[in-house]
Amino acid sequence: MKYTTIFFDLDDTLYPSSTGLWYAIKDRMNTYMAERMGFAPAEISKIREKYYRQYGTTLRGLEANHEIDVKDFLAYVHDIPLGDYLQPNLDLFELIASLGTRNLVFTNSDASHAKRVLKALALERCFESIVDVNAVAPYCKPMPESFQIAIQIAGESDPSRCVMIDDLPRTTRAARDAGWFSILFGQNGTHPDANATMTAWPNLPNILNGKLS
Repeated sequence: MKYTTIFFDLDDTLYPSSTGLWYAIKDRMNTYMAERMGFAPAEISKIREKYYRQYGTTLRGLEANHEIDVKDFLAYVHDIPLGDYLQPNLDLFELIASLGTRNLVFTNSDASHAKRVLKALALERCFESIVDVNAVAPYCKPMPESFQIAIQIAGESDPSRCVMIDDLPRTTRAARDAGWFSILFGQNGTHPDANATMTAWPNLPNILNGKLS
């Protein structure tokens, strides 16, 4: 295997979207914007979509255009009982542990949320570091600068030895543009914005070894 470092997205990647956790987080974003920032509820969806497309995340858009307490926002939106949504995934633990690569979480959430999710999934020992939204500030995925910071944090000098696994095509496209091998999680077949796709984690070793795309 030619890859040394794998960056794993967190939400809707290390756990499936069917858990509903990410939808719960988005609901809390809407509540925060309405109750603590005074946005009209009917306008929040449109504003969040605009900021997501323009800035990469709702949070980055709020930072750029409004006064916001970032720590308070992140703490509020992630204040969710994870046990209601997630369970330990021992099969995934064994697979990641068997890869023989340096593994990091690369997420647009914060490290506190990432640590809680990893603990709920019993995956915390799989990852040596978390590259979170604060570590790459003022950037975020899919901004090119965020990938430059992430690879520096990982201590890897050659982008061609890095892999990004993410559920969003715009992130896998940005990773590929940065010289990384990108895998779009949650889709089958070829995709114009990724080097490979997969829907099942057992396929990962074959993809990394060039035997499946």
